[in-house]
Amino acid sequence: MQLGIIGLGRMGGNIARRLMRGGHETVVFDRAADAVAAIAADGASGADSIEALVAKLAKPRAIWVMLPAGRPTEDTITALSGLLEPGDVIIDGGNTFYKDDIRRAKALAEKSLHYVDVGTSGGVWGLERGYCMMIGGPDDVVRRLDPIFATLAPGLGTITRTAGRQPGSDHRPENGYLYAGPAGSGHFVKMVHNGIEYGMMQAYAEGFDVLKMKNSGELPEDQRFDLNMADIAEVWRRGSVISSWLLDLTAQALASDAELSHYSGAVADSGEGRWTVEAAIEEAVPIPVLATALFARFRSREEHTYGDRMLSAMRFGFGGHVEIPQ
Repeated sequence: MQLGIIGLGRMGGNIARRLMRGGHETVVFDRAADAVAAIAADGASGADSIEALVAKLAKPRAIWVMLPAGRPTEDTITALSGLLEPGDVIIDGGNTFYKDDIRRAKALAEKSLHYVDVGTSGGVWGLERGYCMMIGGPDDVVRRLDPIFATLAPGLGTITRTAGRQPGSDHRPENGYLYAGPAGSGHFVKMVHNGIEYGMMQAYAEGFDVLKMKNSGELPEDQRFDLNMADIAEVWRRGSVISSWLLDLTAQALASDAELSHYSGAVADSGEGRWTVEAAIEEAVPIPVLATALFARFRSREEHTYGDRMLSAMRFGFGGHVEIPQ
């Protein structure tokens, strides 16, 4: 099958490569000419503009946009909508806000263009491991694109099949890709996935912080333990109830640098954690763990704040408590 791909960053480039490995034809474009050249060297057909990419694709066209959410994606889809013809498909594989998907799908439908949103998980490991995908859009269009999704997905692999799953169930989820429903549903599921990811990561971070500080000089000497962080991560990978791929990555990081000295600890957020909290507020669903994990990322980027100084002032005012020396 033929697919156009716009955006050849960490994930877009490897999506093109995985598709080519699976026998698909790709036509690629990126503003960075060297990125296009690199994928073209692997067998893709390069284009030097969006217009050139559209011209190289057979009808009905399918174009995967893999760009940062917001203006880059919005502008690209707007440009494509003026170049494509009825029956063509635009696939947004980035981290777009699901309400933007709903709006875009309606606008594109007025031009008889199809819109598919794909929440894509797998990061830089996707080329070899495959991509977990959560897909929203018209059912018939998604089925037409199935060869693309089946190639990108991890497949059954070595994971044990879920006991009790009914025979005849949709084969796609256990192969690593899900048809979630209408436009926006794919990115909505991916949004919540990322919110859960924040919570899981924060739980590991806090737990290891407690382990690390067990050797603190603030504790009585007979209660201190000099624990090996790398070995703890390693043993938890093997048979424990908290084993996971995130823990695998944690163990790998600790094995190479137990102090994590190459990191500042200022943690960014992609926006999907915020959107998950907003959705929970709209639904009146309490998500204290996910919300706290998001706020912890905000906190990680700050030195002591004005609010911290206010807390110290109040504590001194009511009890004469002095600050910890820095």
